[in-house]
Amino acid sequence: MHEWMGDNSHTPHIVVDTSSEGVSVPLEHVKDGKIILNISDSAAHNLKLTNDAVSFRARFSGVPFDVWVPMQSVLGIYARETGQGMIFSQGAETAEQIEPPELPPEIEETRSRPNLTIVK
Repeated sequence: MHEWMGDNSHTPHIVVDTSSEGVSVPLEHVKDGKIILNISDSAAHNLKLTNDAVSFRARFSGVPFDVWVPMQSVLGIYARETGQGMIFSQGAETAEQIEPPELPPEIEETRSRPNLTIVK
């Protein structure tokens, strides 16, 4: 999924259950026991995706942090641009397609067209 999203110019994000043992994420960014992590190539440096864990180095509020997420704590993956992805069932070997969690609205630039006036 991660590779497919990157190949299609989407930004992959994972939803992580931070109550699982072994999770190492910046706690100040955890909300309701979960954290959403951007695992795109531009955000996650030295990204390693294995059967056991997801690990990478990223900046959170400008501070570098080494992230370690055991695979069993990954609840799902989705593309930020489309909101489509998959949630993983605990203890199951298959995943089912779901609607992603609500994302915060993107900050859009709101500029009006230039307005010229004649000054005499």
